[in-house]
Amino acid sequence: MDITPPDLNAAPLGRQHAHLSSGELNRMLGGIHFKFPSFKHDHPPVINVNEVADRQMTFGQRIADNVAEFIGSWRFIIGQAFVMACWVVVNTLALFHVIRFDIYPFVFLNLAMSAEAAFSAPIIMMSQNRQSEKDRLTAQNDYQTDCKGEEEIRNIMDHLEHQDKVLLQIITRMEEQHHDMLHRISQLDPDLAKRLGIDIVEMSAEEVKIEDKEIGGNSA
Repeated sequence: MDITPPDLNAAPLGRQHAHLSSGELNRMLGGIHFKFPSFKHDHPPVINVNEVADRQMTFGQRIADNVAEFIGSWRFIIGQAFVMACWVVVNTLALFHVIRFDIYPFVFLNLAMSAEAAFSAPIIMMSQNRQSEKDRLTAQNDYQTDCKGEEEIRNIMDHLEHQDKVLLQIITRMEEQHHDMLHRISQLDPDLAKRLGIDIVEMSAEEVKIEDKEIGGNSA
């Protein structure tokens, strides 16, 4: 992005510079480099890994997630405890003259619990593997986002650094013009030049005092 003023001798003056001649603007801004560093923001769009993973899930993966979610809930724990309690009571006390189909030491109950553990463990592992893959993709996406953010911040810092250089050049040019103006005025009227110098120093001191008060008030 280049905002360097064009050749003012050839181009017409704008409204903001209508009160200055082309020669005056050339003397004020001549030699100052206004070309700021450019940057192309051609990064790929941000991806929502959760939405992409949900769209690509297979039927088996959905079943594994649902089973793992149910087994890892209080509903499953309470329901399983209730079934086990009923199983033990029925086969121990023979309530309502029911035939005890699994007497102590409850071999059939142990077989059922072992079968449940044997089938639920692989299903839970499948769900965990899918979640691990999803976490890996999320971490990779976060890394790419961090790299893009670092590149953007670096470009902003370069832009601000160049802006500081331009402002420093402008301030230096203004100070040179100020001293040149005072020198010319001193040749014409030494007393007026002295009064102008004193007024400028007093104004600068007042501005410093005002800034100090504002900083003190904000810190308090």
